[in-house]
Amino acid sequence: MTGSAVTVGALAAVTAQLVLVVGGAPLLAGLMRQVRARLEGRVGAGVGQPWRDLRKQLGKEAIRPDGSSWVFTAAPRVLLASTLLIAAVAPFLSTVSPLDGVADLFAVVALLLLGTVALAVAGLDTGTAFGGMGASREITVAALAEPTILLAGFALSARVGSSNLAALVEGMLTAPGQVLSPASLLAAVAFAVVVVAETGRLPVDNPATHLELTMIHEAMVLEYAGRDLALVELASALRLTVLLGLGANLFLPWGVATTASPLPLLGAAMLFAVKVVAFGAALAAFEVFMAKWRLFRVPELLAGSFLFGLLAVSASFFLA
Repeated sequence: MTGSAVTVGALAAVTAQLVLVVGGAPLLAGLMRQVRARLEGRVGAGVGQPWRDLRKQLGKEAIRPDGSSWVFTAAPRVLLASTLLIAAVAPFLSTVSPLDGVADLFAVVALLLLGTVALAVAGLDTGTAFGGMGASREITVAALAEPTILLAGFALSARVGSSNLAALVEGMLTAPGQVLSPASLLAAVAFAVVVVAETGRLPVDNPATHLELTMIHEAMVLEYAGRDLALVELASALRLTVLLGLGANLFLPWGVATTASPLPLLGAAMLFAVKVVAFGAALAAFEVFMAKWRLFRVPELLAGSFLFGLLAVSASFFLA
């Protein structure tokens, strides 16, 4: 293939990846709710309910609290834009991408932290007790979760000598036996705990509650309404999909295309959807049997995941 053909194929892969992630993220959230409803003996609202909610919210006016500044208005857009950028650069479908140079582990973690900080600052900008409480709790979680993502990724990058996400996936595809290595297993456990914390799932947070003593994410977005709330909800679903997709392709990379040809990309899209749906359903089923932990125990859980990350880095050097 010529250079122009490769570039066109790579651009098509990025476009298809964005369409798949953006279109599928609300459906994944709906599927997880449906799994929980079925396991709890309820009928559920259906897999497509999040898309219906987004359509309804987008048609409503965005109401902003008195005294809030441009920070409150900009936060949903920053959160959505940073998550969309991760969805575009991450090797979900193919390791061949014109944005490959941006797909660095440190850049991805920085983008995740940017969205978290933007929403936390917006919670403080409202001047309400709920917003300040949620922002404080969110930053506490992020301070322990973001370094753990770096450690888990560094444990994988130590073998390939690069922090580029595409290089990590290609390295795992080249040596599939590394999937069951101690470093990979420890890093996978650390990353799984971080996904639960970063997306506000049980036992760290309960996305279905508005109880003052337990909520973290919901406390920061209580003042949002209409189009702004739709952006926040879409960004939250995208964040969940992106983190599950990163976990699926970093630790189970089979099916990721190494070219920009149409047939490999189609197969990669199908396998990516299957892996993310399986992980999402497993997480939803796990939540049914878990209770919400007290807030002072959440740092203990995240500290444990950080320890697993350290052990993974140590194993990558000493047990290579």
